[in-house]
Amino acid sequence: MVTKGFKALLAEANVEIESIGAHEALALHGDPEVVFIDVREGSERRKGAIPDSVSAPRGFLEFIADPEGPSHQPEFASGKRLVLVCASGGRSALAGVTLRGMGIDNTVNLAGGMAAWQQVGGPVETD
Repeated sequence: MVTKGFKALLAEANVEIESIGAHEALALHGDPEVVFIDVREGSERRKGAIPDSVSAPRGFLEFIADPEGPSHQPEFASGKRLVLVCASGGRSALAGVTLRGMGIDNTVNLAGGMAAWQQVGGPVETD
């Protein structure tokens, strides 16, 4: 039996993790001290992704974030500000909690995710 559902988990994550709006995220895009981390699945990214974002599907996040992990991406250990992105902001908030638990505190969640990004005219590339 589920004792804490996804709504409660998301509510807790949204309290714990800093969120930024799409306009603020757009202003950060291209900043050399900022990396956009896309936690969506590959099939979602192929439909459109933020240019120069790093793919780190949430199901593999720990293996990608950990320098000792088999799929490590160096951006996670760069010390740069990490802007976490998903479709609507839920998975990326949960990913932020995971990363914080791993000791990676330089993360923010893009509130509203790719939907919000596209609403403000953020650039999108497709495969």
